[in-house]
Amino acid sequence: MNKLTNYMRLIGVLVVGLIALILEFALNLPLYAQIVISTIGSLIALLMFIDMVKTLRSGKFGVDLLAITAVIATIAVGEYWAALIVLLMLTGGDALEDYAANKANSELQSLLENSPQSAHLVQTDQIVEVKIDLVKVGDRLLVKPGEVVPVDGTITEGTTTIDEASLTGESRPIDKTVGGNVMSGAVNGDHSFTMIADKTADDSQYQNIIRLVKQAESTPAHFVRMADRYAVPFTLLAYVIAGVAWYLAKDPVRFAEVLVVASPCPLILAAPIALVSGMSRASRNGIIVKSGTIIEKLANAKTFAFDKTGTITRGHLTVSDVFATAGYTKQAVLSLAAGAEQQSSHILARSLVAAIPDRIPAAINVKETTAQGVQAIIDDHLVKVGKPAFVSADPIKPVDKTAVYVSVDGTYVGYVSFEDELRPEAKTVMDDLHQMGVAQIMMISGDRQAIAAEIADRVGIDKVFAERLPQEKIDVIKTVNKKMRPVVMVGDGVNDAPSLAMADAGIAMGAHGATAASESADAVVLKDDLSLVSKAVDISKGTMVVAKEAVLIGIAICTILMLIASFGVIPAIIGALFQEVVDTVTILWALRARSDKRTVREKNPRRTQVLS
Repeated sequence: MNKLTNYMRLIGVLVVGLIALILEFALNLPLYAQIVISTIGSLIALLMFIDMVKTLRSGKFGVDLLAITAVIATIAVGEYWAALIVLLMLTGGDALEDYAANKANSELQSLLENSPQSAHLVQTDQIVEVKIDLVKVGDRLLVKPGEVVPVDGTITEGTTTIDEASLTGESRPIDKTVGGNVMSGAVNGDHSFTMIADKTADDSQYQNIIRLVKQAESTPAHFVRMADRYAVPFTLLAYVIAGVAWYLAKDPVRFAEVLVVASPCPLILAAPIALVSGMSRASRNGIIVKSGTIIEKLANAKTFAFDKTGTITRGHLTVSDVFATAGYTKQAVLSLAAGAEQQSSHILARSLVAAIPDRIPAAINVKETTAQGVQAIIDDHLVKVGKPAFVSADPIKPVDKTAVYVSVDGTYVGYVSFEDELRPEAKTVMDDLHQMGVAQIMMISGDRQAIAAEIADRVGIDKVFAERLPQEKIDVIKTVNKKMRPVVMVGDGVNDAPSLAMADAGIAMGAHGATAASESADAVVLKDDLSLVSKAVDISKGTMVVAKEAVLIGIAICTILMLIASFGVIPAIIGALFQEVVDTVTILWALRARSDKRTVREKNPRRTQVLS
């Protein structure tokens, strides 16, 4: 509604200007032109004054005060054409801000344009097109060439390439075969494939992202309020210069001439347009930032806190070591463990099977005991795989690793240990954050201290808080000193959601992470790439530099014009035209935040501390 009002006011001013032009220059009736502009101009100024009062009540300074004063002053001294130009500047500036915001936000909104609406349901004897809302988990669906994948699912027939650019920022098409996962919103390539729906439309990746996009509103950021505070001394300065000029010249026209060039539109436009432009740039790089406030917090962040599993590591356990005893070889222990576990859905079972996919022995009478382990008959022997107490009555000394233990006919024969694969970009990300001015980087993990400390040391993290439950993670964030804030939390799982919400800014690794984490976070990384976290900081810093530059440039130019106008060398109508130029310069400068560029980085020393 506010955008509609801005456009209507602009149209009203243009219509008034057209009527006044006809009256004065076509019909030679300048008095009537002055009456039309003065009457309608005063009405629009009154409406804007009412809006300004509402702004004051919300706790922010009304930066339109100078412009409204300029309109009234120019009307009062008979400079009605200058008043019209100032009105055109104000209403046009508001409309231009709406347009620029929509233009800068186009990458976010483009997600909505590809929203899947229907799906091809494969039935026994036919294929039926159904509305996407009717698709149920387990339905077989056909995706034709060039179509948008309707829901998240798993390919059961066919091989194709998938374009996930709108979801993850990955520009290269990805090859998908049987067993591969596909996300709703991705675009199919040149071949058809059949898939099983793993989620309904509402729970699928695309709808989750759309919900995030709808939250990406232009919420006034702290820097916008800073711009309002810039307006307080700027307004006082303008009134002082205008008042002194009036006093010395003994002419009220001089007062109007100064105020005409003192319009604060650069303050109104610069910061919001720069912030929305920065959000747009982040979106193009695979990062959804939900508000302009988060841009500023990321730019000024002093502390970063990372979860470990799924964030610094990939969250995919792989076999790291095998220990064998009682006359068994390592290969035999690994084969027995994989054989017993091959029918289990546990994450460690999948890692075992993946370690030796072609040499897994057959198993019968498989029985799984929840949270304990699996037993099976392999080559007429009872094989147990799981926790020490489950596999053998004899005491087994556990190792300080993630491991499963193996016994044959009750005799302990060895163990298989696992490690979480470290993201190859993790160390570079930590180095980049330090170079960009982040004072300390923490890891807050529920994992054991030895494992967390080892990972932290490898990537260059300053402090480690291990063996922390979700509530204890929150407590760590709460205790960060004010001097070390803002605090940014980065995580991916459901257990990270409270910490993401508690932090000054939360970033969710949302490519494969939990919905709860994405919804609790202030920013979501859509691609499975930790380097986008440092990229988000880089973009935010660049955005804030551009925003501050645009504001200060606007203030500087207006101040110079006010000083010149105070000597009476700039007629009111010319001053109003100059102000249009100032607005254009400010807007164009703020839109520079959309372009990719690097920021200056500062190096900081770091030292790792481990805290349990």
